[in-house]
Amino acid sequence: MRQSSRCGAKTRSGGKCQAPAVSGKPRCRMHGGAKGSGAPKGNRNALKHGLYTREALEVRKMLSELMRASRKTLREIE
Repeated sequence: MRQSSRCGAKTRSGGKCQAPAVSGKPRCRMHGGAKGSGAPKGNRNALKHGLYTREALEVRKMLSELMRASRKTLREIE
């Protein structure tokens, strides 16, 4: 156990984690060496709501321009 490689994750105090690394991985079980740890493959988290997709941004920009033009038209009529 003493000869096993150590986790190199940075701790809050600025030092390195000294827990033994999971075999075949550079980190311990608490810092990403455990099976199934880490982010999913691909960026599935960004697909949660679609608020910042290219299409949604274009629609909001188009609506903003339309509102601006309609306000200008209303000011000219008054």
